[in-house]
Amino acid sequence: MSGEGSTPQAIRKLQPGKLVIASHNKGKVREIADLLAGRGFDVVSAADLDLPEPVETGTTFFANAELKARSAADLSGYPALADDSGLCVDALGGDPGVYTADWAETPNGRDWSMAMQKVEDALAAKGPDATRGAHFVSVLALAWPDGHVEWFEGRAEGTLVWPPRGKVGFGYDPMFVPLGHDQTYAELPHETKNAISHRNVAFELLKAAVF
Repeated sequence: MSGEGSTPQAIRKLQPGKLVIASHNKGKVREIADLLAGRGFDVVSAADLDLPEPVETGTTFFANAELKARSAADLSGYPALADDSGLCVDALGGDPGVYTADWAETPNGRDWSMAMQKVEDALAAKGPDATRGAHFVSVLALAWPDGHVEWFEGRAEGTLVWPPRGKVGFGYDPMFVPLGHDQTYAELPHETKNAISHRNVAFELLKAAVF
């Protein structure tokens, strides 16, 4: 298996209609929209609605996903689906983890090449015998305007390679090879990555629970 997730516990069903993807990340919006395709939802992103990006003050994936979903649902008046995800490197004690995007921040926006270099430099500092195991985590939070929230967690195991390879994905995808494959997320066809990703694992749990 490429990933594993928690057991769905949701009790509220999501009815077809307008659904806000609470993200300004075009790559993430595309992946989530693809997963939702054909299910009767009128999907819009937070960027489409000119919603502000809330400051991610949470210290867990669950907290940040909920924060983003609640904000989008409150401001739009529609159900909102948010993802908080990150790369957790075994040899780095789980870093960058919930600070995955922070490692890419620059005064001019996010630089993912710089972020990947930071990971590689941190691994190199651990010495030649440092393990290169890592996993991606995705937590999906689904919030309704009345404040109800459901959460779903997915995980995908893999290893890190250097130099980065591929141009299909985004973020740290070019250095992450998922378990059972020899290509990075960024080398795999978009449809293949979607089918095995941590985000898809979480989405399958959401689908089973609320659709």
